Amino acid sequence: MDLCSEYPSWSLPTALIDPVREAFGPGWDVSFVSTPSHGRLNDDDSADERDALYQGAETYFGWGVRRRVLRAASETLRWAHTGATGAGASITPEFRNCGAVLTNSRGIHAEPVSDWVVAAIGFCARGFHTAVNAQGESRWAKRILTTLDERLVEFSSLTVGIVGLGGIGTAIARKCAALGMEVRAIRRASDRASPTEVVWLGGPEDLPALAAESDVLVLALPHTSSTAGLVDESTLGALPRGSYVLNVSRGGILDEAAVLKLLDDGHLGGCVLDVFAKEPLEPEHPFWKHPGVFVTPHVSAVTDRYWEREVELIVDNVGRYLRGDRLRNVVNLEAGY
Repeated sequence: MDLCSEYPSWSLPTALIDPVREAFGPGWDVSFVSTPSHGRLNDDDSADERDALYQGAETYFGWGVRRRVLRAASETLRWAHTGATGAGASITPEFRNCGAVLTNSRGIHAEPVSDWVVAAIGFCARGFHTAVNAQGESRWAKRILTTLDERLVEFSSLTVGIVGLGGIGTAIARKCAALGMEVRAIRRASDRASPTEVVWLGGPEDLPALAAESDVLVLALPHTSSTAGLVDESTLGALPRGSYVLNVSRGGILDEAAVLKLLDDGHLGGCVLDVFAKEPLEPEHPFWKHPGVFVTPHVSAVTDRYWEREVELIVDNVGRYLRGDRLRNVVNLEAGY
């Protein structure tokens, strides 16, 4: 169990160690790594004291599957689980060659991320971009916010377009519809039944059509080779003038230079961004000081209930693994999620 992080919210609480150990039962040697992993998954070529714990492992639980894990357990690993939703960085040639099953935490983050999205929509629709900027200048902005120089709208007036309709996208759709918004979406498997909250559902080829009808475009899709750079200047330009863009997926999906260009020419009304092409966001990046951008530091999934849900998933899947049943949240290694 390699679920220790430099960020306390992402470190397995000691109180939940026993339920995981008990799920495996007698005969299993279950080790818990107490040293946080730093850096990217594959920036770990140097030797480490954790290598001995990985040696000969049959199952592995971590924040992605690190290269050193595969070096130590390539002959024995049968199942690996990542506490994150994104699994693309774990699907290396080395992992494919070892033949293990990979599971992720798809759906675990749906509630907090969808809450973040609803809050961000309210921030945009009710003029908070202007209010926050004015507060920073000790400026009473009542005139601009009451003379319709800025369009303030109600939730029921908005059409929300969701790019990606997995667990997170579906939760976003449910909450937006409950607040009176019209919800449209696209997803890779457009032939599957549409959630009742979604009034129109298309496939990836329908992204321009989705953008053209969206007052708010929400990115909630996995980062894969086919989605990198997907939301480009053409897509952003198809949005109605004054629309907003929210990103809770990965920064590499959104063309950040195009965002800045369309903000500056007034085509976009504003953005709320939780993820970026390079993280941490560099101090000199224009997003920090742009009046049309509100930045959060990749924290939309943070919640005090994460480990409650994650440990339930792990314990359930351990039981399935021991019984030989199909695991929940198996990652399609070809699709990347």
